[in-house]
Amino acid sequence: MSFDEFVDERMLISHDIFGKKEMKIKILEVSDEQPPSQWKFGNRVKINKILITIKHLDTQELEEGEFNIASIENELVSKRHYTSTNRWVPSRDIKNGYVINSRHTSLISDAVALDYIVF
Repeated sequence: MSFDEFVDERMLISHDIFGKKEMKIKILEVSDEQPPSQWKFGNRVKINKILITIKHLDTQELEEGEFNIASIENELVSKRHYTSTNRWVPSRDIKNGYVINSRHTSLISDAVALDYIVF
């Protein structure tokens, strides 16, 4: 492995506000849709499905769940008439098939609004 391929695991993990849980998001499916305004926002991909792994630090218990972000986004639009998810993620924010921690909130915000995820 070269230095350019190295990914620090800490980049991929986000923590809850109390420091009792860790979350990691793996990309399972991306859309083949072309991004609008590529010149303005750079090279991005639209994520459809993710696998979320939550680790409870006090018990070392793991929870995993697969989420179809596209269908959750559509459900929120129909139930609440809005959506907050931005499924377009810059390709530089994807490392080894995982989304870096600074993008976690934008990917799971609709699932949190519908109480699918408590983090």
